[in-house]
Amino acid sequence: MSYRIGSGIDFHQLVPGRDLWIGGVKIPHTKGALGHSDADVLLHAVCDAMLGALSLGDIGVHFPDTDASFKNIDSKILLAKCFALIQSKGYKIVNVDTTLCLQEPKIKPYVAAMQQVMASILQVTTDDVSVKATTTEKMGFVGREEGLMAYATILLCKES
Repeated sequence: MSYRIGSGIDFHQLVPGRDLWIGGVKIPHTKGALGHSDADVLLHAVCDAMLGALSLGDIGVHFPDTDASFKNIDSKILLAKCFALIQSKGYKIVNVDTTLCLQEPKIKPYVAAMQQVMASILQVTTDDVSVKATTTEKMGFVGREEGLMAYATILLCKES
């Protein structure tokens, strides 16, 4: 069997007047992530991890912010498109491990829903999708609640 590992990272500013989507789940908050799409930082990091594992570029290559067709697009669609791409190369997901960095809001009540969303799209079980979160102890742009970031690591396996 052939295995490939990929890592992804994404950042978005937090601003008033936008919805906050993380892991495919809308989270109530006074600010939302700014971006060309729905700015789901967690799903974007997972997309980059998948694409990187197979040396397929990054999310900006496949879904450029200069393309109006991606304006305000649901990032679950982007995740599904990236998954279809790795499937077309003969790979499947083994597991996904993610970490969110944000000061507020607390995401613990939404983790199970995020796992379910990603597992459903990626055709794995929720046990194969890890979602963790941390603050930066009020340091930096994350600590000042100016933005948030996410890291993702993914393991792919070539289907036999």
